[in-house]
Amino acid sequence: MLNAADAEFVERLAGDLPDDTLRPAEPRYLEEPRGAWMGKSEWVALPRTVEEAATILRACQAARVGIVPYGGGTGLVGGQVSGDGPQTLVLSLERMSAIRAVYPQENVLIAEAGATLADVQAAAETESRLFPLSLASEGTARIGGNLSTNAGGVNVLRYGNARDLCLGLEAVLPDGQIWHGLRRLRKDNTGYDLRHLLIGAEGTLGIITAAALKLSPIPAGRGTAIMAVRDPASALALLSLARDQIGEAVSAFELIDRTGTDFLAEKLPDVRLPFDPMPEWMVLIEVGLPRGLVPSEALEELFVAAFDAGLVTDGLVAQSDTQRAEFWTMRESIPLANRQIGAIASHDTSVPLGALPEFIARGRKVIAAMGDFRVNCFGHVGDGNLHFNIFPPKGRNKAEFSNLKQAMTRAVHDLVHDMEGSLSAEHGIGRLKVDDLARYGDPAKLSAMRAIKSALDPAGILNPGAVLPAA
Repeated sequence: MLNAADAEFVERLAGDLPDDTLRPAEPRYLEEPRGAWMGKSEWVALPRTVEEAATILRACQAARVGIVPYGGGTGLVGGQVSGDGPQTLVLSLERMSAIRAVYPQENVLIAEAGATLADVQAAAETESRLFPLSLASEGTARIGGNLSTNAGGVNVLRYGNARDLCLGLEAVLPDGQIWHGLRRLRKDNTGYDLRHLLIGAEGTLGIITAAALKLSPIPAGRGTAIMAVRDPASALALLSLARDQIGEAVSAFELIDRTGTDFLAEKLPDVRLPFDPMPEWMVLIEVGLPRGLVPSEALEELFVAAFDAGLVTDGLVAQSDTQRAEFWTMRESIPLANRQIGAIASHDTSVPLGALPEFIARGRKVIAAMGDFRVNCFGHVGDGNLHFNIFPPKGRNKAEFSNLKQAMTRAVHDLVHDMEGSLSAEHGIGRLKVDDLARYGDPAKLSAMRAIKSALDPAGILNPGAVLPAA
């Protein structure tokens, strides 16, 4: 049983730390973007060094006080705010934001966990390198949170998830031990890989304080195109054709539904739309090619081949950086418009790539059986990750249908499970999907997860109630 982070505990802890390390928790530490939870913590700890972070964890372990790690606060499953139970201590690494080193010849950058994703990208670019993780929230999201949630984004198709972009970690374990794992090695088979255990654990097994990140060369030329496809099956065939013609240089391949662009026209009319009228389905494609190859020509050749094959009906290849930015602004504004419309239920799903068209068709049929709802299905079709979000009929409010939210989510997740997919492709489990994980998770995996949590964090102080139910 955990104890509260009360005034007596905070006073004792403050005596072991530099002045101003502990502060009253501002509202931003207690909120999350969708407003589903409100944290109860009264204090936030802001260490400046890994040693200070270790001091905090040792004290919390000794007093059996829970800790909620806080990154940029952009998570969408409630992992960054406290749930039920005694009052916890928020731990933010925002003061640990240094870029410690860059090794351009090795394609490695070492950053502290509090550095924002945009800071890491900029530091890499200064050395003519690319850190390819890219999210709409990259100006706010911090690299420690990106790794703790194994963030995805738009470039997973070519470069992989956050997990694939990390070579080593520095972290504090629940008992306050510091793991000095900041290795820059591509090969290291010396026992269990704690790096991959902590990545994606959402702060339940340890606190990541720094990371050795994998960089890539900046493509000499980038090209971006939007193509209208007949249906999701045509989008999948277009992806295969693009890979046949352009190879692994295809870095992003995003599916966009007409419902999403209708929402943009309704709520964000300043966002420029590429076609008039807008097609039912589009894909946004980005390629990065080496010197000597012309991206716009590669995309034009792809369009011709796809048109001849009956896969696409229209298309635009960006002719300038401004037009390229407009294409991406449209894609990245879809979640903002979604938020203004107000989803009854949102889902972060993945299924095997070949099953995407069937999933979309069956998912829409399942929701249609519940009523005249709007479905905005969009996302990273290149890696099988779709956001399947359900909205009220036009002119109605999501609150009118709150009684259907649980049934809708159950229906979508049942379908995902039936198709051997995942109910959390890139957002994590947090507190939102703890019950879903228990319902759909493999029993052997869940047993192993509980054993690992018990072994590393026997007191259950780290992010209690996230991923697994609090003991």
